[in-house]
Amino acid sequence: MSQSGATVNQECVTAYNDLKLNKKYTYVIFKLSDDNKEIVVESTSEDGPEYDNFREKLLNAQSKTKTGALSKGPRYAVYDVQYDLASGEGTRNKITFIAWSPDDAGILAKMVYASSKEALKRALPGIAAEVQANDADDIEWSSLVKTVSKGTAAV
Repeated sequence: MSQSGATVNQECVTAYNDLKLNKKYTYVIFKLSDDNKEIVVESTSEDGPEYDNFREKLLNAQSKTKTGALSKGPRYAVYDVQYDLASGEGTRNKITFIAWSPDDAGILAKMVYASSKEALKRALPGIAAEVQANDADDIEWSSLVKTVSKGTAAV
């Protein structure tokens, strides 16, 4: 259980294992349920493996406010980032945890997501990198690869 009291749905672990072990997905996007009690799977790369689709889903994510209205919302994601090394020594991939919390998201949503993040990360063993993303530039492919590869990738 997280500091916020949210639990991790077993479906999250199953989807993550499908990404990590079975290579069924390139990414999995997680969200908090509308009542903020549980972290659930929102979508997977079955919906389209292209990075642009993944990025659009994060940019367009919405959460309910206390009044029930929709506003920009945070998300968690796991992406299997694959890149070529600039040195020509081959291809690498790193399972990357992305904490998407746009600057213009609601304060309550950002607080609940921040206090629930560690519970999800603990349930997903084998994450190689983590990225905190707060604006669209943070989730540009080149920016993500540069961060994950620590500058060793040919972008």
